[in-house]
Parts: sequence; C-alpha cells; structure tokens
Amino acid sequence: MEKTKVLFISQEITPYLPETEMSRTGRYLPQGIQERGKEIRTFMPKYGSINERRNQLHEVIRLSGMNLIIDDTDRPLIIKVASIQSARMQVYFIDNEDYFQRRYTLKDENGEFFSDNDERAIFFARGVLETVKKLRWSPDIVHCLGWFTSLVPLFLKHSYNEDPLFNNSKVVYSIYDDEFDTPLRQEFKNKLKIEGITNQVIKKIKDNPDYVNLTKMAIDNSDALIKGSNQINEEIESYIQNTNIPTLEYQPEDQYIDAYSKFYDELLTK
Repeated sequence: MEKTKVLFISQEITPYLPETEMSRTGRYLPQGIQERGKEIRTFMPKYGSINERRNQLHEVIRLSGMNLIIDDTDRPLIIKVASIQSARMQVYFIDNEDYFQRRYTLKDENGEFFSDNDERAIFFARGVLETVKKLRWSPDIVHCLGWFTSLVPLFLKHSYNEDPLFNNSKVVYSIYDDEFDTPLRQEFKNKLKIEGITNQVIKKIKDNPDYVNLTKMAIDNSDALIKGSNQINEEIESYIQNTNIPTLEYQPEDQYIDAYSKFYDELLTK
C-alpha cells in the first residue's frame, strides 16, 4: 500500500526562527507524521534573519531559476534546502532577493508590518506549489500553518485544481493566534489574479483585505481546519462554527501529533 503523502507549508519552523507554538509545530509535526509511516515534504519562507551558513542551507539548482510574475514584474524563484539531521527530514526554503533578504520576518525593526507582505505571501504560496510541481510529487494532504500560508488553499482550489498532481489533494488549514493589525494593500486583490482567480472567489477580501477576511477566505477554500492555538480571533471562531468544514479542536502539545495523524486519515476516507 502506498504511503500517504503530506505537504507541510509553514510560516515558521524552529530552529530557523525563535521558538513559538507555531514554529515548534512546524518543526516536530512533520517529523512525527513521518515516524508514523507517512511521506512528507516541508516548506517555509527563507527570511533574511535565517543564518544560511550556521543552518547549512544550500541552493537546489535544478529547482531554482523559474520566474513568477507578480504585479507585472518578473520575480526570480530561488529554492534552498537544509536538513534537520536528528529528524531525518529536509526543509525547503522559498527565497527571492526583493522579498526575503531583509533581516526581519513579517515586521521591521520598529514592529511595523511590511507594506509588501501581500506580494510576499503570493510569491511564497505560488513558489511552493510550483516547486512541488517540479518535484513531481503529488500530496494527499496539504497542511498550511499560519496566516502567511493562507493563499495556498485559494490557489489550490481555483488555479491548480486541474493539475493532476493536486486535483485529489485535501487542504488542511491551521488557524493560530497570529493576527496582524494592518490590512494588506487595496491592490492586493488585483495582484492575486492568475488563471482561475475571479472576483467572485476573492470577494471576501475585495473591500477590506485584513486578517479576518483573509482567514475567512482560506477557510472557505479548505477541506478541514485545525485550531492551532487555544485562543483564536473571536470572529473567526464564530465563522468556523457556522461552516460544515471538519474542524479539529486545539490539541495539547503532548497529544497533537497522534490527533493530527488520525485527522488526516479520517479526511482521506471521506
């Protein structure tokens, strides 16, 4: 019997970024799922704060070299990889000089939200999916962790939905207490428009591309949800309760890997 394939797309992974609830899950969940007999691939952004030498990142030439067009500008896609030896797993990094060379993640040194986080999120989501296509690897489950991955469900359901690598993939979206205060730029909706992305499918963020509406749009395009934090935004909590999407409640740290693995298996039998 073929192994279940799980693609993890994470906003944060330790040890590349400081330890948080989300970065620990990004690190230990893929390892735990692999140890339970599933095949995995793991992706995160290559933020400029990640020390490439210390973490032994190197470019994967055969995967790099593609250009993604965002807002009529060609953006070179660079793919790097590092290994977490103790876990026997690799982490792929999405890089681009304009978006990911700065020394901070999503906010600058003064705590101000980067104005181009809209384009950075688009580039990251599309970069992951294009790289998985190059790997010719067809995931059964695509698990997205954190708001920065929130465009992946949209693209999978409307732009990549006829691609044979993805047309049977189930999308799981983990919602965390990672709210941001500054809405994305108004032009965001126009930059999202690639094949399959119509005004109708992005209507949630049309007038106000803030955290709540972005998360609602991700929920609408997901097959299942996981509450990654014990407390999440109240409006999102209420929105989830009014959907019929299978939802796994928050799981404590000593139980979540088994619970997630079982949740994946149940989702694939539906």
